[in-house]
This record gives sequence, C-alpha cells and structure tokens, in this order.
Amino acid sequence: MLALQQQLQAQYHSFADLSTEITMLEITIQQQEQQLLELAKVLSEKRQVVAPQFAQQVEQMLHELAMEHAKIKIEFSQVAELLPSGADHVSYLFAANKGSRLLPIKDVASGGEQSRLALVTKSLVASAIPLPTLVFDEIDTGISGYVAQKMGDILRNLSNGHQVVSITHSPQVASKADTHYYVYKRLKNDRTVTQIKELTLDERVHVIAVMLSSDPPSEFAIQNARELVNGK
Repeated sequence: MLALQQQLQAQYHSFADLSTEITMLEITIQQQEQQLLELAKVLSEKRQVVAPQFAQQVEQMLHELAMEHAKIKIEFSQVAELLPSGADHVSYLFAANKGSRLLPIKDVASGGEQSRLALVTKSLVASAIPLPTLVFDEIDTGISGYVAQKMGDILRNLSNGHQVVSITHSPQVASKADTHYYVYKRLKNDRTVTQIKELTLDERVHVIAVMLSSDPPSEFAIQNARELVNGK
C-alpha cells in the first residue's frame, strides 16, 4: 500500500508540473503571436511604400518592350489569419491598352504580355536582392522580332550581375548569349535520349539560322544569323 501511495503521489506531482508547463507554453505562444503580428505590420507598411515605385518601374520597362500604354497597379487587402507571406493578400492589376480597365493579370494578359511581365518583374527583383543564378524557361513565349530583341538585351544586361540561364526558341534571344548550348534528341538503342552540346561560333550561326528559317537554312538566314551573333 505504501508503494502504491508513493506512486500516486509521484503521478500527482507530475500532472501538476505538466499543468505548469502547459501554462508556460501558452504564454510563449501568445508572445510569439504578438511578435508575428508586429512583424507582419512592418512588412505591410514596407510593401505599401515600395509598391507604387515598383509599379512605375514595371511600366517603364514594359514601354520599352513595345507596350507603350501598359498600366499596372498593386492592391493590398488584409487576410483574416496570418499567411507565410504576411498579413496581406497582394493583387496585381494590369491593362495593356489605353482606356482598358485594370483587371487581374491572369484574366486579361495574353501569352506574350505575360512573358514580358514575367521578365520585367524578375529582372527588377533580381536587382534588389542577391540572386546568383536566374533561370528563364521560354520567357519569350508569344513574342518575336523587335520585342524579342529587346528582351534579349534585358537578359544580357542581367548577366552583368547574375548568371542567367535562358531556355529559348527565339533566335534574337539566343544570339545574345555568351555561351550557347543546343539541346536535341536522338535514338540510341531504340530509345529516345536527350543530349546537350556547347556550340562553336559556326555551329551557333547555323543553329540560329535554322531557328530563323528552316533546316537546311537559306543563305539569307545564315547571313542574318551571323549579324545577330556579331551584333550583341
């Protein structure tokens, strides 16, 4: 009986200690929640300050990419509970043409417009925070000609401060690269395998000429490709 009494007393004390620990944990949680709210408020205030300037910079770069009347607006609304990104729901509203309503990008932007928006926003973010490597996967979808040339210029300028990897089907963009890798498929032992090859200067001219015309490329396409590569 004495042993049972001692066992029950030990359990009672452990329960009392557990209750104290729970109370301490609840206090810690409340303190951390308050800290999160304060940090979220600071983050929201900083976003409110930066957003107009960021939107203006986006518009300026879009104007350079043949979207002279493009407008963008960043709106904030508070969420009921904190998110990993803070206390704000951020909406990006966009209008490509003069007189058009500002609406969510996903609802109104075409493929080419989305490509330009993605490039512009990524390049601005990269200029603000350290990003050693930037990967662009077909960022030039839906564009060609002069606009592709300007996008290539932006990517090349980005490469002055970052390593830029661009997967592209655009001859104008490909011609801006310091190093050109060609990805192709071939059959090996009745299986299709994907391979990659670093191109020489002559191979670059040939591949870009094919992108400009057909395979085999015309003499005019070869000359055009050479001018693109030499005119970085």
